Amino acid sequence: MREVVLQIPTLGAEQNIDIEVKINGKRRTLHYKVEIVDWEDHNGDTVDKVDVIKRVIKEYNKDWQLIEIGMPTDANIPIMFRKKGELNAD
Repeated sequence: MREVVLQIPTLGAEQNIDIEVKINGKRRTLHYKVEIVDWEDHNGDTVDKVDVIKRVIKEYNKDWQLIEIGMPTDANIPIMFRKKGELNAD
């Protein structure tokens, strides 16, 4: 499947994004979530940031699929998910 890339500003700890598109004349709404994972929230569990990311993805609601892991900062990392079953890859 081809992707359209949109720059979404980070505004808070969680963002729900609904995008309406028209494909071959049919309207579809795509549902995305951007989770901001604070390193500090997981500080007691592990020191390795990669382990934190793996755990967040593994434990995330199975109705959502990983789309993108954003650029980490010293404080957090954004992780984007898309609702499963929407515009499945051909």
